[in-house]
Amino acid sequence: MRKHTFTKGERLCSKRLIDSLFHDGSSFFIYPYRVTFRPADKQEYPVQVLFTVPKRRFRHAVQRNVLKRRMREAYRIQKPELLYPHIESLPFTLTLAIQYAANELLDYPLLFARMTDVLRRLQHESAQIHMGETH
Repeated sequence: MRKHTFTKGERLCSKRLIDSLFHDGSSFFIYPYRVTFRPADKQEYPVQVLFTVPKRRFRHAVQRNVLKRRMREAYRIQKPELLYPHIESLPFTLTLAIQYAANELLDYPLLFARMTDVLRRLQHESAQIHMGETH
């Protein structure tokens, strides 16, 4: 069994990678998340991820931080079973941005359930990229 960790190396911090992600990446929407992803060269970690919550919708930093904590936790708990085994079998890694798009503060159980949907969709999308069926 894998550990449920979220280390510094799994966080997307490189400005160059972030710019290329938003410029050349593909995206999809599963309420309340907008997900942008892009295949990258093989790296130490299978997925590097960035979580954002817009300041325009949530003026108070406390609310933004609560949402980012909930998103990170939902991702951290589910990634070893849903995402990593699939991505490790591919010849590339993923860079990923998960943006919170709802206008209100949602409860953790809903965020957790939707994160499951996001990770399953990422499995499907990465398999299509691998097979050369980009749309």
